[in-house]
Amino acid sequence: MTDFRDVTARKRYEQGFADADGTVRCVWADYADRGDVRAILHVEAEPELRGAGASGRFMQSLADHARREGLRLTPVCGYAAAWFRRHPDQADLLA
Repeated sequence: MTDFRDVTARKRYEQGFADADGTVRCVWADYADRGDVRAILHVEAEPELRGAGASGRFMQSLADHARREGLRLTPVCGYAAAWFRRHPDQADLLA
């Protein structure tokens, strides 16, 4: 796994994960700022990572980052919304 990063110029969070053969693949989320709330618009993983749990680990990294930065989130993406429903302990981040 590589470090979670906020690529502000692209309004995108990214995190790398090694797939089965050791190649680093990426999970990312596009976002938009709406006042003091950050909307998570779309979460996607490279095909080689799908079904391996990388997106869930990415979402936990995103939640940890938001908490450290004092961000409030609105999950617009269906995956992000489902992840927050499955993790009620992260509900304090939701706007």
